[in-house]
Amino acid sequence: MTLIDPLNDASGASDLYSLIYMSTATSPAMPEDLEALLVQSRANNVDEDITGMLLYRRGRFLQFLEGPETAVRALLDRIRADPRHTGIRVLLDGYSPERQLPDWTMGYERISAEPTPPPPGFRDTFDDLENADDTQAAIRALRELTLWFRVRAG
Repeated sequence: MTLIDPLNDASGASDLYSLIYMSTATSPAMPEDLEALLVQSRANNVDEDITGMLLYRRGRFLQFLEGPETAVRALLDRIRADPRHTGIRVLLDGYSPERQLPDWTMGYERISAEPTPPPPGFRDTFDDLENADDTQAAIRALRELTLWFRVRAG
């Protein structure tokens, strides 16, 4: 994933905006609650030209969103106002030359609390991202999580 620094990109070459955030659920999310959320999110995301991925594990969400900047920022504002989320932290945001998840209106995987160990090169947790200040580490982690997700989603 390559993000373009909007402050240093005078070319205006990309209006595709990408954002990764992490949050904590205010109460445990039941599978049926997440499924209902996904049905609504997928419909809204088609209308807003947003694609992305949502991961949920141990009461924490990690979400990757991409689309027009105004639509992605408006969605983040709605998420910030959603009482199901607290402690929202944007890990990475910026412009991208191309979509990373062009066919996913919202990919989703509930990561079980007792997962089998991942094969080498795969990441199955995002615990270490909570305090990550290194942009490259966040990008690497997202690539690993996306690879893990794509393999599991078939």
